Amino acid sequence: MDFSFLKEFYPYFISGTIITLIISVITVILGTIIGVVIALMKLSKIKPLRWFANIYIEVLRGTPMLVQILIAFGLLQGLFKLPTVDLGILSLDFGRLFPGIIAISLNSGAYVAEIVRGGINAVDFGQQEAAASLGLRPAQAMRYVILPQALRNILPPLGNEFIVLIKDSSLLSTIGIYELMNSAQIVISSSYIPLTPFYVAAAIYFILTFTTSRILNAWEKKLGKGYRK
Repeated sequence: MDFSFLKEFYPYFISGTIITLIISVITVILGTIIGVVIALMKLSKIKPLRWFANIYIEVLRGTPMLVQILIAFGLLQGLFKLPTVDLGILSLDFGRLFPGIIAISLNSGAYVAEIVRGGINAVDFGQQEAAASLGLRPAQAMRYVILPQALRNILPPLGNEFIVLIKDSSLLSTIGIYELMNSAQIVISSSYIPLTPFYVAAAIYFILTFTTSRILNAWEKKLGKGYRK
């Protein structure tokens, strides 16, 4: 197995990794915000909100993310005049990136919503009663009492969702985003080396996901120590 091509083509992997990280960070933030909102809507006593949340979750979880990305690209591409930015040797077309990020964030939000809902439901109902007895309104009880305790239940599966998002960013190569997978394909077509660049891309994905996993595990342990005190 010959990795000598890296001397010439390593900038493609660096730029692709940067773009992958940008996609991952943005979609994690947006997906988490959407998921929390949808989870609260599903737990709401207002029926139309519950109906909307249930339909949203079922549709987004019941259709392939790749199909959602292609539909979003067809509907949103060119809707806004967005710039193209050079990131090292590759360029990032925000006009193409915008639909992709919207699709991945909406899809992630459906899964995060169920994670958050499950974490909230796992908190003992007596906590809500105790908050009400102290004069806290439902919104205050959710913010100051329920969600902080639910975070312990939410964090492990939420961490898994973050890791999945890093890998799912590779699907944006189908709409012309030069992330890590597309970078590997460019190297293959330029160097005429059929498979080895994918090994490099896989190793980089592993480093990203393993690092994310370790950070989340450390945070989880820190939260556990805080509650034991």
